[in-house]
Amino acid sequence: MATEPAHHDERNGSKAKADRDLVGLGIVIATILLFVANGSSVIADFITSMISGGKPRDQMLSTALLLNIALLLFGWRRYADLTSEVGQRREAEEMAHKLARTDPLTGCLNRRSIGGALQDIIATARLTGHEVVAMMIDLDNFKRSNDVHGHQAGDAVLLEAARRIRSVLPERSIIARLGGDEFACAAIYDPDHAEAIDRLVLRINEAVARPVEADGISLEVTASIGLAATTIGEKGDPSVLADTLMHRADLAMYQAKKAGRNRYCWFEPSMESELRYRSELERGIREGVPRGEFVPYYEKQIDLDTGELSGFEMLARWRSPDHGLLSPEVFIPIAEEIGLISDLSESLIRQALNDAREWDPNLTLSVNISPIQLRDPWFAQKLLKLLVEANFPPHRLDIEITETCLHENLGVVRTLITSLKNQGIRISLDDFGTGYSSLAQLRTLPFDRIKIDRFFVSNLGQSKDSAMIIEAISSLGKGMELPITAEGIESAEVLAELRKFGSFKGQGFLYGQPSDASSVRTMLADQNLLRDKTPEAMPETPALPRSATA
Repeated sequence: MATEPAHHDERNGSKAKADRDLVGLGIVIATILLFVANGSSVIADFITSMISGGKPRDQMLSTALLLNIALLLFGWRRYADLTSEVGQRREAEEMAHKLARTDPLTGCLNRRSIGGALQDIIATARLTGHEVVAMMIDLDNFKRSNDVHGHQAGDAVLLEAARRIRSVLPERSIIARLGGDEFACAAIYDPDHAEAIDRLVLRINEAVARPVEADGISLEVTASIGLAATTIGEKGDPSVLADTLMHRADLAMYQAKKAGRNRYCWFEPSMESELRYRSELERGIREGVPRGEFVPYYEKQIDLDTGELSGFEMLARWRSPDHGLLSPEVFIPIAEEIGLISDLSESLIRQALNDAREWDPNLTLSVNISPIQLRDPWFAQKLLKLLVEANFPPHRLDIEITETCLHENLGVVRTLITSLKNQGIRISLDDFGTGYSSLAQLRTLPFDRIKIDRFFVSNLGQSKDSAMIIEAISSLGKGMELPITAEGIESAEVLAELRKFGSFKGQGFLYGQPSDASSVRTMLADQNLLRDKTPEAMPETPALPRSATA
């Protein structure tokens, strides 16, 4: 509503200017006609009188001639100004049109214009008997590079990625940047040579994966690509078909990310049902966190030398009213993507601390932390607050950090680990052997324990490589005086092989499936491993400085 008067004034101004332009043009035309009509009969007499110094025979006509010449000059000047102004206006309109259609950083089409361009491509393909393939391209790990190295480095990556993709695309194609690190492309292809599209996408993957040099820094990103194509003889409104292709390519792109990234995936009809399922999960997570549907389950941790129970690792479970009991592999990645992992994790830790408070004081509680939580500068303070609320001793809590977290921002991780250690909390390096931790990182980061990934443990007795890796990790642990936990002990044969490499704490299905709080409490009561009702004294915990993890 507030913009209507401005539009009204603009329209009135444009009309008045057009009227003035018509008046100027009318003056020019009238002046020329008047000059042609009168000039021939007066100009000779006027020139003669000017030479002789006398007066012209017809004073009034001579005056009219002078006015006519003045008007002609004025009209010509006005005409030249109008021509220049029209040219400038046309250039401004063309620039505005270009800015409205293109991305200012990369020069590609933008989200607003890709739909119309794709419709034109579809119409052209129909005329020539060809088909159209739409591609959605998302740069993997771009956000991390952008956060670590700054927006200028991020812009350099986007510019180079757009240039490389454009250089690979065929002549009859379009490319658009939809925003952030996401691009969309479309190309016309011959359905008799559909394999050419697979070769094209592989070349795009290879081109994007080459390192980008920016300000002396080598930046590496990869691309996840989703593909969707029209079918032979497919009819329908091009605008509807364009939207359908983009939607299908988007679904395929997410499938490529889910499959491991740095790859491409063709759309399949089953992806539609997967999208609906994912949407249901997203909605369920948003509603389930405040409802308390996410609960901790506990997996036993055993001292392999004595066979005694030493503690539990907390595992997340979702008691969904629609889908039943779900494992973390289903909902944790989604919770991370939609920004609810911190709320979900804090809710689980709060429940686990209250449960573990009733256990024997010698039993520890291990908790996995998402890499996203490690980016929170207030995570240590939040965790300390939970400990205080539950009156739970920090030395009984073991925070497990995955090896891949060390590569996101080592400085932040080091500060966080130090802050937690200062409170008496123990820190374990989880999934050791699956990432790229260096000995220097293990030496500089004050870990209390390392955990061997279950993949290596479960393959003992079947894979020589797994045995060699476990032997190396065991030797490393002894040399650095770091105790080791082995995950994935699922049979007596694996346990026997593992014991050949030294002393470990172990966990796995050999010792039972993860159980909920009630079942664990019953089991501990049977073994007389519940503490007395007298409240457990919590050691004095120094307050964290406000900038401890900033």
